Amino acid sequence: MLDMQKRLTSLFYVNLSLPATAMGFALSVQISALSWILSTQYHLEIEDIGLVWAAGPIAGIIGQVLIGVISDNVWFLNGRRRPFILIGGVLAALMLLALPNIGVISDAMGMESILGIAIIVALTLDLAINVSFNPTRSIIADVTPEGKARTKGYTWMQTISGTFGVLAYAIGAVWNNFVLIYFGAGLVLLLSVLPIFFVEEPRVLQSTNEDEAEAKPGFSLRETLNAIRPLWGFLIYAVYAISMRVMDIDRDPGFIEGFCLAITAVLIVQALLKSETGKSKSEAGLIGFQKVLAAHSFTWIGVQTMFVYMFSYVQHEVYLIGDGRIIPEDLQIEMGRVVSIAFLVLNAVAAILPATLLEPLADKFGRVKVHFACIAIMALGYLGFLLPGTSPVMVYILMGVVGVGWAATVSLPFAIMSQKVDQAKMGLYMGLFNLSVVLPQLVASLGVGQLIGNAENKSITFVICGITLGISALAWLMVKEEQTGEAVDAIPVGH
Repeated sequence: MLDMQKRLTSLFYVNLSLPATAMGFALSVQISALSWILSTQYHLEIEDIGLVWAAGPIAGIIGQVLIGVISDNVWFLNGRRRPFILIGGVLAALMLLALPNIGVISDAMGMESILGIAIIVALTLDLAINVSFNPTRSIIADVTPEGKARTKGYTWMQTISGTFGVLAYAIGAVWNNFVLIYFGAGLVLLLSVLPIFFVEEPRVLQSTNEDEAEAKPGFSLRETLNAIRPLWGFLIYAVYAISMRVMDIDRDPGFIEGFCLAITAVLIVQALLKSETGKSKSEAGLIGFQKVLAAHSFTWIGVQTMFVYMFSYVQHEVYLIGDGRIIPEDLQIEMGRVVSIAFLVLNAVAAILPATLLEPLADKFGRVKVHFACIAIMALGYLGFLLPGTSPVMVYILMGVVGVGWAATVSLPFAIMSQKVDQAKMGLYMGLFNLSVVLPQLVASLGVGQLIGNAENKSITFVICGITLGISALAWLMVKEEQTGEAVDAIPVGH
């Protein structure tokens, strides 16, 4: 073990953050460029763009849970997380190169459908990102002790990753999205391959479940379904909506949507009202984990809605260009640049705040309280987009406000969640935790996409964002703060 890892130095936290940074950069490139390419280069309708984006959450459902379970139980190349980070990094770099060449790939394969190739490329890219994302986050929990060191690991992860995310949007804004894509492919390959060889993983994952001292990493379908109970409504809707879309069956909002909404409301309220008092450690941990899923899921409906439909909002509400109009190429580039700068501002705030502000505030007031406050600020920022006469400058200012919540979303929930589950099953629960991201993403890409596509006023985008973030903020108030007293420089058990 290198000395920087033994002493948990700042250099070690930086190095530990780089693989997650690689995947975050790949995601930033996708967010910045995918909708722009599909809309301006291949002229796909907004609902088709939503379908392409739906490929990512599908990959997340399969990739993160499966890879989480496998990486808890394997040892290869002197690591359990390392092999998957390497595989995912290489594949993600290749798929980034494919993004601007979807038309070329389609012609080479003799396929007329651009949409089909776009889905394949997006699905493979997201599968690659998800193959790596779970291990890059799980390894932080593997090699840091609970408490301040764990929080520091995840806030540093977001600070480093967010800084590179700012670089991604800066490249897109100053140059263009094509430069961003090709630069991103090289950077993702470099940061996912080299740094992981300077981290030593524990050969044995020690269980922290006092009720099951002999517990071993493993997978149980019953355990999995019970753990994600608050998300059942999202899951049912995702299966239904994907099936209807794949079979090209038109659907109007009706019984199924209402049924899924009712199930979601009932199960999430049940989860939030459960008490952990008087329960065994494993039972209390499961209740706490389910509360985190419930609160985090509504955050991601709003976040994904922003990511996917921001370009449409800018086109319709900032530049006042309706559907069906031919947009000159220079105006296409200008609108793409506005979106890139908006996401640059979002990620700049998210890069600065975690280590500089959120970490010390979390130490003083608790991670849950700080996270609640940030999500509430994000909700208010979204509602600001409803003001009439929004200009590009106003978009940038509001994205700075929204960035406060984004900074917390991509850092604090990992630390909160990781202390509520068995450390020996961290990969599994990190994958299940990701379902509170990808299932709501599917709702945003499929259900919300249909709603926004049919709406004349695209400001409805941020009505949805504001309401869902407000619900999320209230839900976080029901999550219990875990108390730990471990020192920052403690060496994790198992080393």
